[in-house]
Order: sequence, then C-alpha cells, then structure tokens
Amino acid sequence: MLGIFSAGIAPGLALLSYFYLRDEYGSEPISVVFRTFIYGALLVFPIMFIQYVIEVEHLVVSDFLNAFFTTGFLEEFFKWFILFYAIYQHVEFDEPYDGIVYGTSVALGFATSENILYLVANGVEHAIGRALLPVSSHALFGVLMGYYLGKGKFTKDKKGKWLLFSLLLPVFFHGIYDYILMSFEYWLLFILPFMIFLWWLALRKVKSARHLSGIKASNDDIQIQNPLQF
Repeated sequence: MLGIFSAGIAPGLALLSYFYLRDEYGSEPISVVFRTFIYGALLVFPIMFIQYVIEVEHLVVSDFLNAFFTTGFLEEFFKWFILFYAIYQHVEFDEPYDGIVYGTSVALGFATSENILYLVANGVEHAIGRALLPVSSHALFGVLMGYYLGKGKFTKDKKGKWLLFSLLLPVFFHGIYDYILMSFEYWLLFILPFMIFLWWLALRKVKSARHLSGIKASNDDIQIQNPLQF
C-alpha cells in the first residue's frame, strides 16, 4: 500500500514543484498552496458520486457528451469554482503567475487523489501511464485555468472575457482529451500529438504569465519609489 500511495502522489508533487519553482517574483506560501491542493483532492469524491449517478441512470449516452459534460465540464467547473471563490480574492494572489501556481495546485490535488484511487483498484503497474497522461493533462488544464484567472484579475478591462476563458478552455481541452480516449480504437496515435500540443500551449502561457508578473513587479517598484504618483 505504501508503494501504491508513493506512486500515486509522486507525479502530482513533482509537477506542482516544477510550476511552483518557476515563480520568480515571490513564491506563494506553502500553506496556501497545500490547502488548495487539498481542496482539489477532496473534490474527487462529490464529482465521482455525480458521475456515478449519471452513469447508473443512463443520463448521458453519447461519447461526446460523456467527454465534454460528464468529465470535462464537471471536473473543470468544480476546480474553477474552488479557485474563484477560495483563491481569486485571496491576498496572496498578488501577481499574474500566481494563477498558474494555484491552478496547477487544485488540478494536481484532484489528479493525485484520483490517481491513488485508480492504482489501488487496478495495480501499481499502471503508474507510469497514469503519470504521463491523466496526471500531466490535469496539470496542463490547471495551467490554462490559472493563466486566464491571473490575466482576468490583473487586467483592467475585459475581466469577464478572461474569467470565461479560464473555465471554457480547460473544459474544451479536457473534453477533447477524453473524447480521444473514448472514441478512437488507436487512441495513442491521436493522444500523443495532442499532449505535445498541450504542453507547448501550457508552457507558452507559463512564459507569458511570468512576463506579466515581471511587468507588474516593475510597476509596483515605480509606485513605491514615487509614493505621491497617482
């Protein structure tokens, strides 16, 4: 059991550490990041219950709706809800890149809890495949969600647009990911280029968020040096 727990939690912590350590302008408090991670981990249980009811009652019968609604929308909406109501207005969310830290934290909390449950049920031999696909995909969805949350918070106009993007884009990409797995016999031929594209897109958002945080840090320094400036 210790081996399964270690294999289940290691990928999530490794990915979270990677995105956390890329914050150049003041690392977020470990306690707040950890709390966000736990929120994500606890989300698994109500979501699994809702998905179980949908499956048992045959409320959704097509692969498309299963991918984009039962999985993509439900999982990403609850993660977004936690971020928006528990973290978005938090005093420690004080620069654009922080959105990525907290977005990946809640996403990887969810992915880690889900991963441990899967490995307990199916065996530790699936650990590598789970780390490369489900866990890393959740992290990348979290990057997109956090990037647009950060952009929405620190942009003076079009806040509603960026906040909407922070929900819809993760739902969209999560839906594509699951639809590939559900609908294609040779899904590996499609999922590999999709994951490569997703990593490319997420790393571009990481670079952009760091740039926006740098601009904000520079502006904050100017305001401190000129306290009478309006």
